[in-house]
Formats: sequence, structure tokens, C-alpha cells
Amino acid sequence: MKVKLPNDFNFTHNLDYLSSAKGECLYVIKDGRIYKGLQLGQEAAVVEISYDDKHCFRLRFLGQPDITPRYQAIRDYAVRYVIDWFDLHTDLTPFYELALADEILHIPVRRFHGLRNIGIPDLFEAICWGIIGQQINLTFAYTLKRRFVERFGTFVEIEHERFWSFPSSQKVASLSVQDLIPLQFSARKAEYLIGVAKHMESGTLSREVLQNSAYEDAEKQLTSIRGIGSWTANYVLMRCLRFPMAIPIADVGLHNALKFAMNVESKPSIEQIKEIFSKWNGWESYATFYLWRLLY
Repeated sequence: MKVKLPNDFNFTHNLDYLSSAKGECLYVIKDGRIYKGLQLGQEAAVVEISYDDKHCFRLRFLGQPDITPRYQAIRDYAVRYVIDWFDLHTDLTPFYELALADEILHIPVRRFHGLRNIGIPDLFEAICWGIIGQQINLTFAYTLKRRFVERFGTFVEIEHERFWSFPSSQKVASLSVQDLIPLQFSARKAEYLIGVAKHMESGTLSREVLQNSAYEDAEKQLTSIRGIGSWTANYVLMRCLRFPMAIPIADVGLHNALKFAMNVESKPSIEQIKEIFSKWNGWESYATFYLWRLLY
């Protein structure tokens, strides 16, 4: 199966971004190919994503026979997932026109032209990752994520290698805080994750409702949930729900990236950041993503 890529897509920059997450447990990169475990209901698959010389993604499914009705649904889901994961529907031409003429954004855009805002298509996973990373360093966040996934997630095993999928909200909603404490989650963080899972299972939190809401309303709904502050809400709005104006404005990494790009001695204030981002109306999320990329 093939997925056509936008003309300005640069496979190397996107692969380099994925490779930079050294502790990631939800995909594997080998020899320039990406391997991703996917779960759809009771069906699971591992998809190999490679770059085709005709500027396409080539999707190959491991450990499965040729297309049959049983696997058709998850194959179709895999195509949708990859398109969403790499944000292939977004036309970046207006962003590049704006950025290349901007005194700040031209730096990351010239360096990483063709990079997409690689997201987290699953809402529950996106929120959990935002919560897991709160107030700890990235290395330990990846450690907690791996423990969480390998304890409560599902996997497909092919040639003695396991390809993991993130735990379902149904599974996590059934847990107790004591199930997470041995993994070194704080009691409060465990409560947050279980609480979000219960919201998902009850239907009071859903991707469909959030995506059909105005940005301000979606942000308000997310921050009304215990454990989700402004940073986590905007991270989810940016990386999962694709609201173009979402900015985790208090993010330290964003502040450091702006300091570097502006070549100044001190980080800009929140008010200065708001003024800077006002020039990038409609592309705030992409501006943030490209600035973050300067840090590693």
C-alpha cells in the first residue's frame, strides 16, 4: 500500500525527529524504516513504513497474509493513522512563505524544511503522555511511559520482537492507584491518568467533541479535568487535535528555543512571547514545533 506525500515533505528530517526520541517504546526504527504497532478493537497489526523513490510512503504489514476481510479494517485504519501521524493533509506553503520572511522563524525553517508536526493521533495517549511528563525530566518520562506501556498495553510479537500499542482507556479505567505506584508513578499522577481514562470511558471526553469545538471551548473542557493544566491542554490541542493556534506558552523549551533563535542573553517574557506569536497567526503550533526542533 502507498500513501502519497506532499511535495515539501522531507523524509530524512521526519525520520531524524522520530529517531531523536531515544526512550520511545511505541515505534521502532531500523535501516531507515519505521515499525509501528497498531490496535483497532480486537485486531492488531505491525506496519512497516518506508520511503518510496516516487515520493510516497510504502506501507507493508508484517506477519499477516495478503488483504482479507478480517484485516481490511485495520489496514484502512493504518493508512488513516499514518496520514494523521505525519499531518499529511496540511498544506505548509503559507507557513513557509510567512516563516522564510520572518527574522526568527527563518532559522528553524531553513534548517528543517519539510518537517511535519508529527503528532499523537490517539487522544488518550496524547493526554497521558502530557500528564506523565509533568514536572520530571524527559528521560524519566520515557522510563515511566515504557513501564506503563509494557505493564498495561498490548503487543504483537514478530520474530521474537514485541511491537507495543498504548494501553486502552478501558484498561486504565479499571486500575487502582496502587497498580501504578510500583512503577514509580506518584499517587497524584496515577489518579490523574485513571481519572482521564474514566472520562474517556464515560463519554464525557472524546476526540470528536473536542475537534468540533472552538479552540477556547476545547481548551476549557480539557483544563476542567483534574490533572490537565494549560500546558497539557495546549500540548494535546497542538499534537493530537491539530488546532493551529495552540501554544503551550509557558513551556521552558519554547522559551529556550526563542532565546537561541533571537540570539539574546535572556529568555523572553510571556508578554513578549505573545507579541512575537501574534505575527504568526494561524500557524502558532507549527511555529512552536519548529522552534522546539532547534533544541536537539
